[in-house]
Amino acid sequence: MEEAEVIEPAKDIPVKKSKASTKSEIKDKKSTPKGATKKKTSPKSKLSQFKKQPSKSAKETSEEKKSDEVKTEEKSDQVEKEDNGCTEEKSPKEESEKVPSPKKKQIHSFFGVKKDKDGKPSAPPADPGASYDPSKSKYHPIEDAFWKHGEKVPYLALARTLEEVEGVKARLKMIEILSNYLRSVVVLSPDDLLPSVYLCLNKLAPAYHSLELGVADTTLYKTIAQTTGRSVAQIKSDVAAAGDVGIVAEQSKSTQRVMFKPAPLTVRGVFDKLKEIAQMSGQASMGKKVDKIQSMFVACRFSEARFLMRSLAGKLRIGLAEQSVLQAIALACVTTPPCQGFPPEKINVASTMSAEAFKSRLDEEALIIKTTYCECPNYDMIIPVILREGVKALPQHCRLTPGIPLKPMLAHPTKGVSEVLQRFDGLKFTCEWKYDGERAQIHLSEDGKVSVYSRNQEDNTSKYPDIVGRLPSCLGSEVKSCVLDTEAVAWDCVNKRIQPFQVLSTRKKKDCKEDEIKVQVCVYMFDLLYLNGEPLVQRPLAERRKLLKENFRQVEEQLVFATSLDTTTMEEVQDFLEESVKGNCEGLMVKTLESDATYEIAKRSRNWLKLKKDYLDGVGDTLDLVVVGGYFGKGKRAGLYGGFLLACYHPDTEEYQSVCKLGTGFSD
Repeated sequence: MEEAEVIEPAKDIPVKKSKASTKSEIKDKKSTPKGATKKKTSPKSKLSQFKKQPSKSAKETSEEKKSDEVKTEEKSDQVEKEDNGCTEEKSPKEESEKVPSPKKKQIHSFFGVKKDKDGKPSAPPADPGASYDPSKSKYHPIEDAFWKHGEKVPYLALARTLEEVEGVKARLKMIEILSNYLRSVVVLSPDDLLPSVYLCLNKLAPAYHSLELGVADTTLYKTIAQTTGRSVAQIKSDVAAAGDVGIVAEQSKSTQRVMFKPAPLTVRGVFDKLKEIAQMSGQASMGKKVDKIQSMFVACRFSEARFLMRSLAGKLRIGLAEQSVLQAIALACVTTPPCQGFPPEKINVASTMSAEAFKSRLDEEALIIKTTYCECPNYDMIIPVILREGVKALPQHCRLTPGIPLKPMLAHPTKGVSEVLQRFDGLKFTCEWKYDGERAQIHLSEDGKVSVYSRNQEDNTSKYPDIVGRLPSCLGSEVKSCVLDTEAVAWDCVNKRIQPFQVLSTRKKKDCKEDEIKVQVCVYMFDLLYLNGEPLVQRPLAERRKLLKENFRQVEEQLVFATSLDTTTMEEVQDFLEESVKGNCEGLMVKTLESDATYEIAKRSRNWLKLKKDYLDGVGDTLDLVVVGGYFGKGKRAGLYGGFLLACYHPDTEEYQSVCKLGTGFSD
């Protein structure tokens, strides 16, 4: 333990004393040699003494020690000479000449600062995680990792990986960096692969679980302020300037010093706490959330604070798309295959085969992973299969299943009928009305449970209890399970016509009771993706549409088939488009029927074309709007305006009325 220097207090001028007292002091002096000090105690015993006497403050204890030492020094120094029971008085000048200079005294300090041999404060030991670099060439998943086999993955490893990804722009390099980290996780700590993938995507569960953190920016500002001793106003000002709460949190944390180091964060620990925060509800939940966040924030090291706060805010801002994460998983599994013992026999498969052969295998396994995720977008099911049996076992265990929503197929926009005919020249195709509503993917499980999901895989079952109640009435006698692709549209029951999407948007979003519904809906069925245990996505549209009409029946104004027309002439397409616009629709969907007519999950395909009235040359209306407000930019737009509030002028009231917020379509 390093020793701190303490200067002894100066001695007072001697005072005359009686003979008896002087003799007593001489006796004491003989028993205690001059210059002797109290026996030094170890730091541990000092700490135990401090704990045993909580009633005395540290200041009181220090003052008592000083008082005892002063008295001891006075007793020994005042007896300079014994002469007939009295001491000889000295003049102040003589006294000052006799008094020795103050001595430096060494005592142990529990809080002493460690110093090097030159007497300067020594630097703390380097953290091995600070130098972790998953971007290095010829990365070794065991030797280059800073944790050992069987240990939990440090959160710092993930933070350093995300930091490296954030620093590059090339997509292939991003994938390589992430795959190197995932290789180490697969080899050393396979149980942490699932939370690692979720945290890379800033997710806590599949989208249809609707598990969101719900932490407001003001809560994060408050947490940073309380933990670092800064004011909320300072934090808010810094975030406005930096455009990133994560950067501000990291900078604020770097200036903070703690007496005792908390336990390092782990990937599993952070993931579990984030899930706990997301699941908290009730009046007292906000205080509990802040406590959870603070407990993680004080333990952050280096860039951990940046990515923890970004995760809580809902945006990682590193440019890593989900398709890139899927590709990184494939690259990690091909380079260092799972299902091996430890140490693994195959560390780097790429070094044992030609570049062409490796690329072929990578493309094969990447396609399996991406296809599986499209049909079964649930990492809770996919990752365990990969770790247990490998990538090639995914199609057997993770298939399209009612109750797990798949990402819908999307259409490519066109600007005219001639473009449609040119694209589908020589092919059979159909035109369907494009309804102005909300995509509704309806699932019927074998146990009779009905679920409704949005195009973003959100669970909308509680939003549409009327659809759930009506579905059984349109099912054929042979239907046991199914997945329907439909559009839910606001319906005017009095005038028997479709209403605009704006009317549908006024409907209650969650926990809607059927007897309280004010906006009625009509569901238009246009595709069948699953029927009685069999996925149909690989079958052509003509066959899927035939099965749809054979196994389901229409219920007027509730569940009906989409209005369609099979044609090949420009005139008929043009007339059908005008008819759809008169029917309060957006335009037409044009789809191939037989050739290249499979359902391409999660893809914007040119085999489906959308012909909207707004896209047609000379048909769409234009608006002259005025910028009346701006929104501070974040991320790459920090210091700039990230969006604008637009308004139109109302001549009757002579006021500007806001119309929309514009955030795209302009350069920075």
